[in-house]
Amino acid sequence: MEKQIDFTEGKILRPLLEFAIPVLFALFLQSLYGAVDLLIVGKFGESADVSGVSTGSQIMQTITNLMTALSLGITVFLGQKIGEKKGEEGGNVVANGIMLFLSLGVILTILIPLCSSGLAKAMNAPQEAFDLTSAYIRICGMGIIIIIAYNLIGSIFRGLGDSITPLVSVLIACICNIVGDLVLVAGFKMGTRGAAYATVAAQLVSVIISLILIRKKTLPFTLSRQSFSVDRSIIGKILFIGTPVALQDLLVGISFLVILAIVNALGLVASAGVGVSQKVCGFIMLIPAAFAQSMSAFVSQNRGAKKYDRAFKGLKYAIGVSFIFAVVMFYMGFFHGDILAGLFANDKEVIMAAWDYLKAYAIDCLFTCFLFCFIGFFNGMEYTKFVMLQGIAGAFLIRIPVSYFMSKQEPVSLFKIGLATPCSTIVQIIMCFICMFYLQRKLGENHEH
Repeated sequence: MEKQIDFTEGKILRPLLEFAIPVLFALFLQSLYGAVDLLIVGKFGESADVSGVSTGSQIMQTITNLMTALSLGITVFLGQKIGEKKGEEGGNVVANGIMLFLSLGVILTILIPLCSSGLAKAMNAPQEAFDLTSAYIRICGMGIIIIIAYNLIGSIFRGLGDSITPLVSVLIACICNIVGDLVLVAGFKMGTRGAAYATVAAQLVSVIISLILIRKKTLPFTLSRQSFSVDRSIIGKILFIGTPVALQDLLVGISFLVILAIVNALGLVASAGVGVSQKVCGFIMLIPAAFAQSMSAFVSQNRGAKKYDRAFKGLKYAIGVSFIFAVVMFYMGFFHGDILAGLFANDKEVIMAAWDYLKAYAIDCLFTCFLFCFIGFFNGMEYTKFVMLQGIAGAFLIRIPVSYFMSKQEPVSLFKIGLATPCSTIVQIIMCFICMFYLQRKLGENHEH
């Protein structure tokens, strides 16, 4: 059944939720996908394997997020064409996007394996886990073009208002990854390397099956040979929208890698504990992340249709629903973080270290429901340069300095180091409110004229 939602007509909350729920499930499966590696390695491997997977996967996640953020240019550009009822022009957008990301994939396939040891060294990977971290990065790097194709499929269909196809894609990958991990890590005792091979193989299977399913769908655009002629204006527009978000995601990702490097210097238990807690964080941040993606699609269509009032109303609904869940996530993370961390590790010391760090992220939950919805809104409005600026300001003016300062306080507390994240989120929210008032005033003045 085709499920491409027109956000420009009728009710707001119901279609927004209809779109957001599959996105949420897709993100849940994506988090489960990454967590399965750590869960199975944690149960069947050593602490060094846990550290290797957590640090290596954090680097690969940063690179993947960079590509996903860049592909937001396709989501927003395509969404605008749908909102303008010019779906026939979408084929050229999609084709040029595919060519752009294929080229980037080839470059990264060469660079990442060559730099794997250097990246592990830059991350202060503990000596016991250094070779394993490097191997994880190298294996995933050789398959990066598959990882990019996997994420590109989701970006294209979210632009069409279709969140079901990306969900199916992630579901296939998740199932394959679980099977792969059980065979290679639990069965053949391949540890970190087995987890990396399972990750790439699962996404390859997902891409192949997704392409077969897509061929059977009725799409609001057509891909022909002519579509695949390079159009610099289209590629330029995709990069214009996506690059600021990608740069912001890269620098924010680097800030979290810096924090992980600070923690890695504290030893293997702290490294493994923070790695476990970050996997748990991937789950407790799912609701705001789902609304962030949904807001980009919702707002881009309404911007194309010049229905700005609907865009603002959608933002209010998204924040309201997201906050209800944020309170629940705060309670679970702050008061029962040991139970959550225990899903990914057996070592009591690692579990307690993870819970200590997790308490700070639980506090952050209460604020990210605002921040993530704002970011999705501003991306959809093409205010991607502002999104970049607020992200960089939060990361480099607050998160890294506060983390470093806290790591030097005796006794060292992972909770205090983690508090850098909610501190930066609060500053970013203040910046978003200021930008929102500016945007409303600007739109009001244009309306008067």
